[in-house]
Amino acid sequence: MKGVILHGGHGTRLRPLTHTGPKQLIPVANKPISQYVLEDLRSSGICDIAIILGDIMPEKVEDYYRDGNNFGVNIRYVYQEKPAGIAHAVGLSEDFIKDSPFVVYLGDNLLKGGISEIVKEFQQKGYDAMILLCKVENPQQFGVAEFDKRGNFIKLIEKPEKPPSNYALTGIYFFTPTIFKMIKKLKPSWRGELEITEAIQLLIEEGYKVGYRIVEGWWKDTGTIEDIIEANILVLDELEPKIEGTIEDKACVQGRVSIGKNAYVKRGALIRGPAIIGENTIIETDVYVGPYTSIGNNTKIKRGEIENSIIMDNCTIEISTKIIDSIIGANSEITANQKGPKGHKLIVGENSKIVL
Repeated sequence: MKGVILHGGHGTRLRPLTHTGPKQLIPVANKPISQYVLEDLRSSGICDIAIILGDIMPEKVEDYYRDGNNFGVNIRYVYQEKPAGIAHAVGLSEDFIKDSPFVVYLGDNLLKGGISEIVKEFQQKGYDAMILLCKVENPQQFGVAEFDKRGNFIKLIEKPEKPPSNYALTGIYFFTPTIFKMIKKLKPSWRGELEITEAIQLLIEEGYKVGYRIVEGWWKDTGTIEDIIEANILVLDELEPKIEGTIEDKACVQGRVSIGKNAYVKRGALIRGPAIIGENTIIETDVYVGPYTSIGNNTKIKRGEIENSIIMDNCTIEISTKIIDSIIGANSEITANQKGPKGHKLIVGENSKIVL
């Protein structure tokens, strides 16, 4: 069985973070979101993987994953020149898939527990396709499943105004190569895209065997800043504590905390888990790092308090206040105004959101 990771899309709801790279490389608990996807495929015995690249700095994806050897998989890259729908992206993988069954996994999706048991079910039951559904509060934003009075799955509808159920289609699909025949029959939707829901619907209408599984536990589509912060919470809730760095006497580390190699927590600092501190990062005296905080590699927290936030690599923070519910991009510097009138000095890019 093979895997296809979709790594495209413009990530407009995540700007300005996506001005400098694809959304799937945004870290959650110090690991790119798409790496969780790749590791889930690998844990399910799927090691031949195609990554479908979009037009937002695809070279960053290749630089990170390369041929996949460092991650225990074999990777082939396929280019999608512009966003044209999930079905279009899946169709581009046909030469890679050949006659193999395969899993399509959106690179910005996280699933508690992974797909290994679902892979076995798909293979054992001889489905032509299988979808994963999750109960959501806002089904209008997703592809939605419709069931008959007996509870049988009969139809998929893309982003309906009046959803027939609260069960949304997650970004994880199981297919045989039959799906490519359906994709070739599609015409662009009102969004100008080839919709995977329509391709699956064609399978149903033409009598193919389409199964479904309702997700147990949580599933997260990390399409917004709030989604990423919530995903960080969910992942850190399952964090295994691990101390590889140095903690000075009279520094305090409470709860489930992971501290990377060559990291240094100085006396008087307080880290309250769940939290993760990256490699070569320095937490200075009297700094407070609160629950649900991820701090990346090579970062210096010189002064201040941070809680429920993601601080990426190579950052410097020296403040006299508290950062909460925030995402700070790599190579950023946040410092307090030490001279002149008190106030906020800001340099803000397009499409940004600031709450002071």
